Amino acid sequence: MPKLKTHKGAAKRFRTTATGKIKRGHSHARHILTKKKAKRKRQLDIDTLVSEADQKRVEEMLPYGRK
Repeated sequence: MPKLKTHKGAAKRFRTTATGKIKRGHSHARHILTKKKAKRKRQLDIDTLVSEADQKRVEEMLPYGRK
């Protein structure tokens, strides 16, 4: 069986938790920040989990996980 290639775009965006769930960052947190409230910017900085609907798709892109 040949080795599987990691999807490099996904490898830069997702991380695996110790329990096997996948974390992701929020969008809209990189530029044009002056018009956004401080509370919104703070909340965008917190990582969240990938939805169950997308979990399998991301796992296929990261066959060997990412620490």
